Amino acid sequence: MIKDMKPISIAEVSKYVKKDETDAIGFIKKFTKLNAKDATELKKKLVALDLMKLKEEHIIKIIDIFPENAEDLNKIFIGIGLDEDETKKILETVKEFK
Repeated sequence: MIKDMKPISIAEVSKYVKKDETDAIGFIKKFTKLNAKDATELKKKLVALDLMKLKEEHIIKIIDIFPENAEDLNKIFIGIGLDEDETKKILETVKEFK
């Protein structure tokens, strides 16, 4: 039964996967750059930026894709233009977790 529809990052999914589900664990390790704790911390820091254009769905994609430059970041924000200051703040926050 679904109790809440809330997006979470692939790294955060690892908290809910059982240890005997090796295929899921392998997928998570292959496609994530952060552990669940760091993903949660990055999410908190991105929310704390308090940027009007930065929605929860964008935050999750930022954590999953882990953009390294403005070009990668802009792929997440299709149809929404980030200004230079917003882009810089987001990328600086992401770089803290490298």
